[in-house]
Amino acid sequence: MAIFEDNSLSIGQTPLVRLNRLGKGAGAIILAKIEGRNPAYSVKCRIGSAMVWDAEQRGALRPGKELIEPTSGNTGIALAFVAAARGYPIMLTMPETMSMERRKVLAAFGAKLVLTDGTLGMKGAIAKAEEIQSSDPGRFVLLQQFKNPANPEIHFKTTGPEVWEDTAGAVDVFVSGVGTGGTITGVSRYIKNIKQKKILAVAVEPETSPVMTQTRQGQPVKAGPHRIQGIGAGFIPDTLDLSLVDRVETVSNEEAIETARRLAREEGILQASPPAPRLRLRCESPENPEFKGKTIVVVLPDSGERYLSTVLFEGML
Repeated sequence: MAIFEDNSLSIGQTPLVRLNRLGKGAGAIILAKIEGRNPAYSVKCRIGSAMVWDAEQRGALRPGKELIEPTSGNTGIALAFVAAARGYPIMLTMPETMSMERRKVLAAFGAKLVLTDGTLGMKGAIAKAEEIQSSDPGRFVLLQQFKNPANPEIHFKTTGPEVWEDTAGAVDVFVSGVGTGGTITGVSRYIKNIKQKKILAVAVEPETSPVMTQTRQGQPVKAGPHRIQGIGAGFIPDTLDLSLVDRVETVSNEEAIETARRLAREEGILQASPPAPRLRLRCESPENPEFKGKTIVVVLPDSGERYLSTVLFEGML
């Protein structure tokens, strides 16, 4: 039996689960990678651990230092659990619009939380974290999830190989919602470059904040508000390699909520905002043979229990 020296080392090896009802009539095999089975219950556990390990190895993080990071929730929770496991204090800046469950989980891990103006989105949280770090650079270590190469690298080293091995190389389409872009970048880089398989990499962003779509079409980038927590930062992060993305799909608030509710009712998977309802609808269209016979892997990034106070569960009782 494997014994992990601390909880940060227990990331990965999350299960692939076939979607039997949501995928019915699709003509494709749709597999969900349940990232809520990570130690702090989200895909961000991977980058939280990796960025801390990297900072330690570089000598930037050591006893006496304090972590500081902007977050929409899951990366902050990931860093908070790693900081607790490895003995570092941590301060997090987060838009005030994020769910109360996220705030309470951060507090449970001992993190100090600084809330920022929700109308400024992640840009406001980033600016506040940079301000705090610059006020005492000898004390604070800013890991910068949107710029840190350790972010996509951990997906290249872990998530990509897991998808490849668990499908026995049969994956044809990989779908991921994009926050930092680390997941789709690392997985696509591994499968396309190392395994030399031409998969379709599909990035998903909010319909009302389509910055990837705008960028690819050469339009001015104009971010907008949305209710899908965890994706749609409102800018193109350095950690996202758009050259590896073959298609961008947008999702509305309503589509994300309805598909999440269907996942719980019909598949027994409690998850917040699935990244691919429109792709599923395309699969189900009899006029569209594009995905017939294909194996599609969709990343489900976290657990729905983190959203009990949000619109996702309104009117259920």
